[in-house]
Amino acid sequence: MLVGICEYQLFLPNAHSLKEKRAVLKSLQARLHNKFPAAVCEAEQQELWQRSTLGVAVLSNLQRHLESMLSSITAFVENFSPELELLEFKQEIL
Repeated sequence: MLVGICEYQLFLPNAHSLKEKRAVLKSLQARLHNKFPAAVCEAEQQELWQRSTLGVAVLSNLQRHLESMLSSITAFVENFSPELELLEFKQEIL
């Protein structure tokens, strides 16, 4: 069994409070969870208004399938909302 992990560094330029930031992130997390069979969580920078680190983990038996899912998830995060900008991401398969 293979595990794919992605870490997304996000910038929320229009968030002026933690409440605004969390509204955008909760929406993203819910839509990712509904669209993909993946575990999603805010991993770091919970107390910063405009920055966040989102972690995503996926399991699969096939590396091709895992890479395809991670690629689709990354594209989804990139195009999710104009209120959210993907600064950087790291991907690892274990």
